[in-house]
Amino acid sequence: MEKTAVYLSPLGKILLAAEEEQITGLWFWGQKYFPQRLEGAPLTQGCAVLEQAKLWLCRYFAGERPEPFQQLLLRGTPFQREVWQLLRQIPYGETVTYGELSKILAARRGVSRFSAQAVGGAVGRNPISLLVPCHRVVGAGGSLTGYAGGLERKRRLLELERGSLFGD
Repeated sequence: MEKTAVYLSPLGKILLAAEEEQITGLWFWGQKYFPQRLEGAPLTQGCAVLEQAKLWLCRYFAGERPEPFQQLLLRGTPFQREVWQLLRQIPYGETVTYGELSKILAARRGVSRFSAQAVGGAVGRNPISLLVPCHRVVGAGGSLTGYAGGLERKRRLLELERGSLFGD
């Protein structure tokens, strides 16, 4: 059974979900692909992994560089999970393009090319926002594209990581 918690971030309410002491989801409230099944779920008290994730979020939004969160249960197709693992390797404060991700994936698989659109589809379906940093993926030339939590949030997350604290 999934356990849930809410975190009030500077960018809006966040829903966290966990199972078996691993985070299974982190969504901005109402974002694209928000799990409607959890919208009215009772909140869980005393779940260690949810409390650890909330502490990680506190540090993150304070402008610290928290270590990558390890207790994740990535649920998706094998291809999606492979892409999500790549996302976890993007350093804090840096970005990569969908095209660059597709080249990395092609090299890992020993093929000459891989579709940036397929990679983008997997990035967009990431169910664990922030902890699996899909906001660090940008379009060609650094353009802000494709974030399920909204482009304004994506812009502000990238600003936070670059030290401009939400443009202040």
